[in-house]
Amino acid sequence: MKPLQGIRVLDLTRVLAGPYATALLADLGAEVIKLEPLTGDDYRHIGPFKDGESALFTLNNRGKRSLALDLKNPADLKLAQDIAARVDVVVENFRPGVAARLGLGAETLRAANPRLIYCSISGFGQDGPFRDLPAYDLVVQAMSGLMAATGEEGHAPLKTGESIADLLAGLFASWSIMAALVGRNASGQGAALDVAMYDALFSMLTTSHALHLYAGQLPQRVGNRHPLSTPFGCFATSDGQVVIAVLNARQFATLATLIGQPGAADDLRFVTDETRTENEPALRALIEGWSARLTTQQAVAALSGVGLPAAPIWDIAQAADSEHAQARGLVSMLNGRPVVGQPVRFDGAKPVADRAAPRLGGDLEAVLRELGLEKDE
Repeated sequence: MKPLQGIRVLDLTRVLAGPYATALLADLGAEVIKLEPLTGDDYRHIGPFKDGESALFTLNNRGKRSLALDLKNPADLKLAQDIAARVDVVVENFRPGVAARLGLGAETLRAANPRLIYCSISGFGQDGPFRDLPAYDLVVQAMSGLMAATGEEGHAPLKTGESIADLLAGLFASWSIMAALVGRNASGQGAALDVAMYDALFSMLTTSHALHLYAGQLPQRVGNRHPLSTPFGCFATSDGQVVIAVLNARQFATLATLIGQPGAADDLRFVTDETRTENEPALRALIEGWSARLTTQQAVAALSGVGLPAAPIWDIAQAADSEHAQARGLVSMLNGRPVVGQPVRFDGAKPVADRAAPRLGGDLEAVLRELGLEKDE
């Protein structure tokens, strides 16, 4: 099932947030026309490389076709405007105000195409006091509250291992575009969408929101354990660590029996989730008195055997090569290159783009012919 079949997208984005959003749309059947500068998307020039092609570009630009234009050239700009008049969606991630100065802003393009859905992705949004700040993922992680709550207890703040602000902005962009398409079906009118990396990441910090907005507390860095629930984190084994996730009294009683400490379930220090969190060091000592005598594999087997959520800590190779990832088709091959497409199954099938990332400017003639446009030599 390709639910976006017939939807045409003009992609003016580069690097990560925007390309990730439009790659998700391409997976679902949208025709994505990627307009690049003559030097190409910045990600074409960032490694790692395989056979001279950027892995980051390949992964985030599957399913698209490429046009290379110089938007400072009046003829090329006119061509871009003519394309925008014939598509359903335009996505851009210029700094706020740049698209309008180029002649590709929402007001200009929607005047020519009232059904157009115009999505702008930026660091801090199209308005507000921070709108003109340069915003890389690290900047947004630092300012959102995420870094302050992430890290080992008593140590410095840490970023996440992925560009999570970029990716979440891309995800919310694709989500909002599809919502706007549904709205257009009802009203006949397009929409202007303002997606900010800062807003997207801030909106996802629900545990921090609960602590700050409801309990009047600032989240503290607690390493790999949960700030509110215990035992919910990583515990030492003889050869590494095991993840244990216990959320209620029934699960805790099961765990206490498993580790040979059945009386812990009635210990006043551990009778509620709150008291277990308050007395986390003492409870950790009890659990690790059991887990440290076992290998991680043995600990996971024992915990899983009594129905408790548990896991080893895998690296990306172990995750990708697992029989589960293989069965679910998490990695697909396009033109001999591995890609990781959108993860949702539709009627049991997992739609993924049917073409690999494009070569720079390689689709200009075909796209213009299909749109009924011509480009002067």
